[in-house]
Amino acid sequence: MVVMGRVTAPFGVKGWVKIYALTAQLGNLLDYPVWWLGHDGDWREMRVAAAKVHGNTLVAQLAGIEEREAAVALKGLEVAVPREQLPGAAEGEFYWADLIGLRVVNRDAHEFGRVVRVMQTGANDVLVVAGGNGNERETLIPFIAGAIRQVDLAAGVISVDWGRDF
Repeated sequence: MVVMGRVTAPFGVKGWVKIYALTAQLGNLLDYPVWWLGHDGDWREMRVAAAKVHGNTLVAQLAGIEEREAAVALKGLEVAVPREQLPGAAEGEFYWADLIGLRVVNRDAHEFGRVVRVMQTGANDVLVVAGGNGNERETLIPFIAGAIRQVDLAAGVISVDWGRDF
């Protein structure tokens, strides 16, 4: 499963929910008629009865969810799509899910740790890296050409041009 969003709140009184999308384009999640809701590997398949872009978020009604109380129960669940349903990434592009768990190492062989999540900012995406060399401090590394030297999915390593003192 590739997480593509999160249910943030109920929307209205007829079972609709607000979705915070983690996709490059806000409406990309609308391309999938079936979503999987859950977290920590516990997924439940849900058919999308209706969905649309509403301001800077998505709103959706899922089959079988017809009252606000049922929508409230979905708050906080992740929205995912099976990996095989996604189009392949273009050359030099990566799904965030592919980056999670990769080791991050700089030119001096300093290991920052592993990517624990990716943040979307207004300017660029940012890798959140933690756990390197016994350090629990998080390191934020912009996912831009000047900082990322190479992403080797097969080896499970991201090489960066980033100082250990950042």
